Amino acid sequence: MSYDSLTAETVKFRGHNGDEGEAYYGRPTRAGRFPGMVVIHHLPGWDEWITEVVRKLAHHGFVAISPHLYFRNGPGSPDDVGARVRAAGGVPDEQVVGDAKGAIAFLRAQPNSNGKVGVIGFCSGGRHAYLVACRLAEVDAVVDCWGGNVIVDDKKLLNDKRPVAPIDLTEQLRAPLIGIFGNDDENPNADQVNRTEALLKKLGKTYEFHRYDGAGHAFFNTSRVAYRPEQAADGWSKVFAFLRKNLAA
Repeated sequence: MSYDSLTAETVKFRGHNGDEGEAYYGRPTRAGRFPGMVVIHHLPGWDEWITEVVRKLAHHGFVAISPHLYFRNGPGSPDDVGARVRAAGGVPDEQVVGDAKGAIAFLRAQPNSNGKVGVIGFCSGGRHAYLVACRLAEVDAVVDCWGGNVIVDDKKLLNDKRPVAPIDLTEQLRAPLIGIFGNDDENPNADQVNRTEALLKKLGKTYEFHRYDGAGHAFFNTSRVAYRPEQAADGWSKVFAFLRKNLAA
């Protein structure tokens, strides 16, 4: 039995305020209609590992797009652009939500779409995924992979770019959520994960959390020393089971 083929390429999409930016888009090449996934990249930026995630999703039967959240800060290598964005304090939440909305619209407009779209994010992208799912009714499922700063205990850290902690928007969450966390992580730490879960439970949200011993931050990321293959393999299997359950046509 041979593997189903896929194709991936850089495309243009319309993001926040109608701005035209780049996105990495991957899809199965076989005939059919497939669920969509928006991949929200981490703070290092639109890097090689994020493109690998897009292709992984396409291999597993999803049409996936990762919008370049920093396209307004280019040109340059992902490392250089990411460094500039970090030095500037990140990108505004409102802009991220608008770019995610544009990426969702791009996927739904494709002839191979089954109409369902989820979001997945890692690190700062996990925070963004949580935020986007609370802000946008068009999200059908959300995957938060170790999203830091979903909870903000020091309100002085809130600013014009990040005016609200995502946890404070949880009541608006409509989509089912899966959370993947390493027990050795410091952001989010175990207490913050516990408090997030407690609120989801209190508000009657549909969610599942999975926590892994021996894993810290970014343990899915094969390009980092933090990568933990056993925990990552199990985590991905749970993510795909969740997505197939919630994004079926």
